[in-house]
Amino acid sequence: MTDTIKYTLPESAIPKHWYNLAADLPAPPPPVLHPGTLKPIGPDDLAPLFPLVLIQQEVSTEREIEIPGPVRDVYRQWRVTPLYRARRLEAALQTPARIYYKYEGVSPAGSHKPNTAVAQAFYNKEAGAKRIATETGAGQWGSSLAFAGAVFGLEVQVFMVRVSYNQKPYRRALMETYGARCIASPSSETQYGRSVLAEHPDSNGSLGIAISEAVEVAASCDDTKYALGSVLNHVLLHQTVIGQEAIAQLALADDYPDVVVGCTGGGSNFAGIAFPFIGEQLRGGKKVRVVAVEPAACPSLTRGRYAYDFGDTGHLTPLTKMHTLGSTFMPPGFHAGGLRYHGMAPLVSHIKELGLIEARAYPQTQCFEAGVTFARAEGIVPAPEANHAVKGAIDEALRCREEGVSRAILFNLCGHGHFDMQAYTDYFAGKLVDASYDEKELAMALAGLPSVAG
Repeated sequence: MTDTIKYTLPESAIPKHWYNLAADLPAPPPPVLHPGTLKPIGPDDLAPLFPLVLIQQEVSTEREIEIPGPVRDVYRQWRVTPLYRARRLEAALQTPARIYYKYEGVSPAGSHKPNTAVAQAFYNKEAGAKRIATETGAGQWGSSLAFAGAVFGLEVQVFMVRVSYNQKPYRRALMETYGARCIASPSSETQYGRSVLAEHPDSNGSLGIAISEAVEVAASCDDTKYALGSVLNHVLLHQTVIGQEAIAQLALADDYPDVVVGCTGGGSNFAGIAFPFIGEQLRGGKKVRVVAVEPAACPSLTRGRYAYDFGDTGHLTPLTKMHTLGSTFMPPGFHAGGLRYHGMAPLVSHIKELGLIEARAYPQTQCFEAGVTFARAEGIVPAPEANHAVKGAIDEALRCREEGVSRAILFNLCGHGHFDMQAYTDYFAGKLVDASYDEKELAMALAGLPSVAG
């Protein structure tokens, strides 16, 4: 049988709690530090940016955190998302592997990002905020927060990395359709943006720069809070509905993964699919190999240093210990804009140091080749970011073929590529090249890391 199989659950099966991996770790992650004092930060330090409840989630060690009823009500619009057995892909690869993918592209914004956008918008509305400022790379996060802002009646201001702003006009149009204001970053609207443009008028921008601009706006306006689409613990927490659902759906298939694969930029979709499985393993369940796949042009996990660094280029954020390429590192302009971030989520970085996950980096042409193979077999066109997970899963399946071993492989197809077809057009025309970074610039960025003992 080669027909793709879909595993579904009723909406009553939407998780009632988010899963917090911090509760099961053998060692706690390093604390977040104040950049001035180098002492652990407290709630007051984050209060200008986030509602108290999100600050509490950021530092929580409770295993389960209840999902508010209004958030679950919005989730019902697209959750439970489908899990598929990719039999047609298995046949195309001639592999004995059992390939499963969790498809998050069915959300209104077409990706996994609304899982946290809806939660963050709800908590900000409850706290009395009128507006949320944020950044976005490829536009998936910006469009998701724009959607969530429309649901809860909040203004949303999005600083979109300039290279993606120019490459992905339909993502920008989607944000504006939902009512958000989208600004190319670096912009002339903030002090930091103007300083970047003064030195680099043609800057492609980066997530680090866009974060600085959004944080500046939030910190200077009493009615405005800041929202981040990845990296932070509470963001990763909200995404764990993905893996929790996948565990229940795989039970329907009477199967359990040997390998879990996710693409990584900041770490949120990877955490969403992987953390619940890692948690089961840490509590005595089956051991799984967990593979994080990142772009070779921005390889924080495979080339970055595990050190304290700023989360933004303007150095407005606290210091977190993470795998980083240096906050001043400027990634080249490749199409997986959501993965162009200089650092990896501190919690993902921590479990990499604990040996709980492994990491690989691939150039974008290989990832697009994998995405096309997947689309022709399964009928879904992946987002450029998701192509990294597809590539990782296909490599694992081919390894099974070479070894003559049947393993269950699960990956997160975190979004569709319907707004990214120019990238596919460029790929078919031979215009898509494997962007590379300057080794000297990377060395300079790493040399400029903050001096923090430990």
